[in-house]
Amino acid sequence: MSLFHAIEKQSLRRAALARRAALDPAERARAAEAVVFGGLALAARYGGGGAVALFASMNGEIDTGPLAAALTAAGYELALPAIVEPAAPLVFRRWSPGEDLICGAKGVLEPPADAGRVAPTLVFVPMTAFDRRGFRIGYGGGYYDRTLGAGSGEAWPGGVRPAAVGLAFAAQEVFRVPDLPHDVRLGDILTERETISCRSSA
Repeated sequence: MSLFHAIEKQSLRRAALARRAALDPAERARAAEAVVFGGLALAARYGGGGAVALFASMNGEIDTGPLAAALTAAGYELALPAIVEPAAPLVFRRWSPGEDLICGAKGVLEPPADAGRVAPTLVFVPMTAFDRRGFRIGYGGGYYDRTLGAGSGEAWPGGVRPAAVGLAFAAQEVFRVPDLPHDVRLGDILTERETISCRSSA
């Protein structure tokens, strides 16, 4: 990544996180409930009877709890990501609402190692910022790009990668994320306002 791209991404990340932090508790609660309908629709479209991977919300991220409860009630098996090595793709471990989580690498909450691994057919991806083309800014570790991107297909049964959907507050949208060839483009983005289909975006 060039210095220009790094500086631009950092600036966009800071601004989007500031907007996210400014949301009040009532707005956050409404947003968490508002994404349930769209999340269930996306699971029906992409789930294919397989597991759905969420993320354990932290540091002001949109609360995935209501969506997790709704997916469980609809009969979906859930999973959460876990970091096993700093430069390796993520693994996904089985999890159900209410089960204990441990503090893993980078302070991320994840299921314990004995939870069992699964290969989800749909992955909801956290973001600090995003644009309507489907490009996102993460937290700088590159874990989701390594997991979902080119070269990691061998991690998935039959080489078929899961559908990847970004999940965030609408306030985290930016006009354009500075993207590079290794950046993974999301198929859809779910916010409390809408589901954005990124496949036809230029």
